Amino acid sequence: MAPDHVTTHQAEEDARNDQILIWVNGALKPKAQAMVSVYDSGFMLGDGVWEGIRLYNNRWSFIDEHIDRLFEAAKAIDLDIGMTREQVISAVSETQKANGMTTDAHCRLMVTRGVKTRPFQHPKLSQQGPTMVIIMEHSRPSLPRPIRLATVPHLRGLPMTQDPKLNSHSKLNCILACIAAEKAGADEALMLDVHGFVNTTNACNFFIVRRGQVWTSTGDYCMNGITRQKVIDLCRANGIPVYERNFSLVDTYSADEAFLTGTFGAQTPVGSIDGRTIGTGQIGPVTQRLRDLYKALVGA
Repeated sequence: MAPDHVTTHQAEEDARNDQILIWVNGALKPKAQAMVSVYDSGFMLGDGVWEGIRLYNNRWSFIDEHIDRLFEAAKAIDLDIGMTREQVISAVSETQKANGMTTDAHCRLMVTRGVKTRPFQHPKLSQQGPTMVIIMEHSRPSLPRPIRLATVPHLRGLPMTQDPKLNSHSKLNCILACIAAEKAGADEALMLDVHGFVNTTNACNFFIVRRGQVWTSTGDYCMNGITRQKVIDLCRANGIPVYERNFSLVDTYSADEAFLTGTFGAQTPVGSIDGRTIGTGQIGPVTQRLRDLYKALVGA
């Protein structure tokens, strides 16, 4: 990675993460001992779903919405998590307590179809029940400058291929987009939808600001992010015009501001897209206002 390359998930180094305990199928294990089988469906096929959740001031922000989305995704892929919502939330709390975390922590909660009896695709070969892992790290975002984006040929596709709304372990399309962006000298990829409209990045939802109006994609071809929805709600509650609509790269290049949303980074400013400086190249006033409103919302 080039020294001037940054990512939307860039965090301060924290030595405490060497000693974290990881929840694996009900047992808390030291990092070096937290393992799953090479026959696991997630390792073998990317067959699973996941959520990322942030801890602010001893509260997991919007955890009910994250757990609802996890169970909806599991139902969509016909995966029985084998636990109730309350039991999953209790496992998150147990992991938090075991690690002594109170704020600025990130939880990655993963569920796969579990260990397979033979190394082939059919889901009926997963007969031992699901695998569930909770990785919890001390994590404070550290972004030295606004993000640089590059448009890539990889699309967020149609629902009948792999629905982009699904938070699945199968992320290869987004990884290839990220690689293409990095090869082009950018930090992250700006991905279009099947009609050529601006959609999302490989890891985050995407917004622009034009003449005081906030625009984001229709949501038809992107992960319907919880932070994305919170920003839309905050705009509506605070008199900021917001539109979920189709818009093109032409609209994007001439935007006054652009920013990304995600559970980890909340609202991340974008400085340039395809070599074009967006606005001043720094965080803009609308983005800053939304960041402040969001901080107040999560009590950070």
